[in-house]
Amino acid sequence: MQFAFILLAIVACLAGFVILMVHIGFRAPRIRETGTPQQFQLDYAEVDIPARQGAHLFGWLLPVKDSTKTIILLHGWGGNAEMMLPLARPFIAAGINVLLIDSRNHGRSDRGAISSMPRFAEDADSAIDYLQKNHHDMAQKIALLGHSVGAGAVLLAASRRKDINAVISISAFAHPDRMMRRFLAGKRIPRPIISAILNYVQWIIGARFEQIAPMHTICRQSCPVLLVHGKADSTIPVDDARDILRNCPDRAVELVEIDGADHDSVELIEQHAHQLTDFLRRNAF
Repeated sequence: MQFAFILLAIVACLAGFVILMVHIGFRAPRIRETGTPQQFQLDYAEVDIPARQGAHLFGWLLPVKDSTKTIILLHGWGGNAEMMLPLARPFIAAGINVLLIDSRNHGRSDRGAISSMPRFAEDADSAIDYLQKNHHDMAQKIALLGHSVGAGAVLLAASRRKDINAVISISAFAHPDRMMRRFLAGKRIPRPIISAILNYVQWIIGARFEQIAPMHTICRQSCPVLLVHGKADSTIPVDDARDILRNCPDRAVELVEIDGADHDSVELIEQHAHQLTDFLRRNAF
């Protein structure tokens, strides 16, 4: 009886450790914007976007006169709208309105449910709904661009909607299970605990990894997709992008690999912006 009690206590302690670990690990660092688009000589309006569960998203709308096309930019884990500003400039120059948003728990947006790829996708949905309701003239064509977790999120959002005309996914992982196992193994966490963590994560985000994995959501896209990935990405290897591309060869998917670019090399991606804008032009933008 005493042995059973001790065993139960050990299991309870391990379960508590796993839960604590997940919630600490899923607490995205909040970095608030310190600048504005004005520092890039860009006209803008600060916008307040209603989101799920009564939350509100902070955003910047960068208008182009008489443009009916808009691209929504979504940052990655721990990012914010300001970090994506360098990528806004080439789209503005190409005559496309830009909407930059902070996902919940990021930047200047409200707190919300625990951050995850499905929550990022919900925030992309909220941004689309806001545009269509409040700026219908700008929303005749809508594209999504996301980075890292945001890259997987825009693929997930586009797999569920028919009103998105194009997607640009930068530095997306192929599968959350593979990405998280790689990360946790690097922390020398034992395999049984890793499995427990992954099961718990799927429970708290309310989605199975198989359902939301970019290598699977890519197969459910109804619009053209451009994958962009740095060949020197040490966080998510470029092989992930190649696996996404290979998994659905019958879809309208292209891949641009950037020499020397790491996971957060926004400045190198900006140097290849002509390939991003050319992709949109070739697809009715």
